[in-house]
Amino acid sequence: MSDSRAPGRWRWLPVLVFALAVYVIVRAANTPQGDAPPPAGSSATPSPAPTGRPSATASAAASFYDPADYAPQARDWARRTGVSAQLLMAILYNEAYKPHDPGLERAWQKYKPDASFGIANMHRAAFDEVKKGRDFAGRRWEELPDDRDLAIEAEAWHLHDLAAQLPARWAASYDRNELLALGYNTGAGNMLAFARGTPPGSQAQAYLDKLHANWAKAGRAVGA
Repeated sequence: MSDSRAPGRWRWLPVLVFALAVYVIVRAANTPQGDAPPPAGSSATPSPAPTGRPSATASAAASFYDPADYAPQARDWARRTGVSAQLLMAILYNEAYKPHDPGLERAWQKYKPDASFGIANMHRAAFDEVKKGRDFAGRRWEELPDDRDLAIEAEAWHLHDLAAQLPARWAASYDRNELLALGYNTGAGNMLAFARGTPPGSQAQAYLDKLHANWAKAGRAVGA
């Protein structure tokens, strides 16, 4: 709940955050980065980031990224968790609507404490739940902006856990991947309500429409 009596200086915080974003983008544009993607129209083909976390951490320096560069990780974690690689990639495309720069994400989180972290835009509660009993149980949610491989691993296991909650049959016309995407966006409880036939709200429907728009592109990225 917002407080209408908050000091006037807080009105300037979004401006400061935007200024920081511009500074990060301009600085990145003028600083040579070995892992930055080639400019549009270039014939160079970017090398996919290896699955080792140190390299994934280094690649997080760029403000913007192409989810397709992480197709190897998406295919790997899809195989390990039993979820669709195309779904994993489509969700990454859905969540690529904002710059994924670690400094910018943390600056925004200070303004909006319930913001999500990492290229899969995962909230703290979801990450803390999904990491239980997994090989990344000792990792922290605050590490997600710096480690894209960890973000994809957590995304994959979260989808795995959502799939385990789906009933064998459901009344709604959605397929399994559509319901899992809705669950990723709105939570397991809402996913099960949608499976029973409850129509999604405007935001959930917009997320699903975006998933459909990204589906073919995601399939090409992972070779589906």
